[in-house]
Amino acid sequence: MRGKSIQSRLVATVVIVQLALAVGLTVAGVSYTHRRLRATLDASMQARAMSVAALVRYTEDASGNVYFDDSLLPPPIDAAHPDFFAVWAARSGLVTRSPNWPAGLDITALGKGHWNFHYGEVPYRGLRVLRTPVLDREEGKSFQPQTLDVVYVSPRLRLNEQVRQTAIFIAGVSLALLLLTVVIAVWGIRRGLQPLQELAGQAARVTASHWTLPVPAAAEQMAELRPLTESMVHMLARLERSFEQQREFLSSAAHELKTPVAILKSTLQSLLQRPRRPEEYRAGLEHSLEDLQRLEQLLQWMLRLARAEQWAHGALRRDLDVIDVAATCEEALERMRPLAESRRTRLEFSANGAVPLRADPEDLQLVWQNLLENAVRYSPEQSSVQVAIHRDQDRAKIVFQDHGPGIAPADLPHVFERFYRSDRSRARETGGFGLGLAIAKALVEAYGGSIRAESAPGEGTRMIVELPLEVQ
Repeated sequence: MRGKSIQSRLVATVVIVQLALAVGLTVAGVSYTHRRLRATLDASMQARAMSVAALVRYTEDASGNVYFDDSLLPPPIDAAHPDFFAVWAARSGLVTRSPNWPAGLDITALGKGHWNFHYGEVPYRGLRVLRTPVLDREEGKSFQPQTLDVVYVSPRLRLNEQVRQTAIFIAGVSLALLLLTVVIAVWGIRRGLQPLQELAGQAARVTASHWTLPVPAAAEQMAELRPLTESMVHMLARLERSFEQQREFLSSAAHELKTPVAILKSTLQSLLQRPRRPEEYRAGLEHSLEDLQRLEQLLQWMLRLARAEQWAHGALRRDLDVIDVAATCEEALERMRPLAESRRTRLEFSANGAVPLRADPEDLQLVWQNLLENAVRYSPEQSSVQVAIHRDQDRAKIVFQDHGPGIAPADLPHVFERFYRSDRSRARETGGFGLGLAIAKALVEAYGGSIRAESAPGEGTRMIVELPLEVQ
């Protein structure tokens, strides 16, 4: 299926707009010309009708008739198609009518004022002037005033021809301008889209081994393309970082899996090198089982991290109920209390009311347990770990504060990365894999929240989680 073209759409839009403009100008010009020519024709017909009325002369005789002097008739408006008229008096009746008056045309059936009609195949426009006084009478004669009605009819062929010629002229000029506009528009659109084509060409050169996008100078100078180029540069930077994290994750996962597998293989090979006593076999199998348990735990953490990240990116959806965040914190504190008591560490908790959130309580408890475990393990004995929940309108802030050695500034930006361990706080001897904080970060972000660490060497560590609340 052929894709839609921006250039074609823009050209089509220009053509439609210009065509509508041309049609509008043509209609407006023809309409205005028609009104002006019709007004001129009406004025000419009015003048001729009054001239015809002036040729009527009144004589007082036995019959009291009025007479018409046709020796001074005005010339017709259209020489090719003569005008015709009719005059009649109020008391005397029909005075006269032109010799070319159409047979069968009833004067009494004609309208008042101006009107249009066809006779035969010729269009006409008529004018009826009512109650015009008789201006000419015999001197010395007295008479009772009479009024005249004059009907004057003129063909509209000349008017229609002028209107047609005007329409052809305006339409021709409009079409010529339309073609010129389209040519200029196509040239301008192609020139305007050239930076976009150059940008697309540069983007096509981006590969998994070459993430740099050289932005053409023309694209940088265009205000409309600047947001696109900036978004593409940032997107490529994020993609490059994601690929790097993926490679680091595979490398770290392979390294973490390699160690227990190598130990397990070495133990089994050692058991098979020579016959051993049952106690030795049992001890070797127990060590192998411990390595398998560590390997199984690592795989479970990796799967949990993968599901959390999928959910954070919208790949997984779940129907969740509204729960109290404070209750999940208290549950996590109870689960971590044995570890804290073994290290003689106090767990302190405070909250300022219910904190409703639509979430899975097990997810939040896993986050709190990871944060609490780190806080307890790296705090000195007989110290305390404080957990405080602060609610501020539609957001909640959960703060975990310990009094341990803190995190070095060089390590602080990386504490939430997968498989990352600092020399002091995340060493292999602690039994961790470097996935706890990564899982906590993925779960918090899956609920639309954020997590950050604040720490300084010798001043302890503060983990701050912010979550959007369910507004009630």
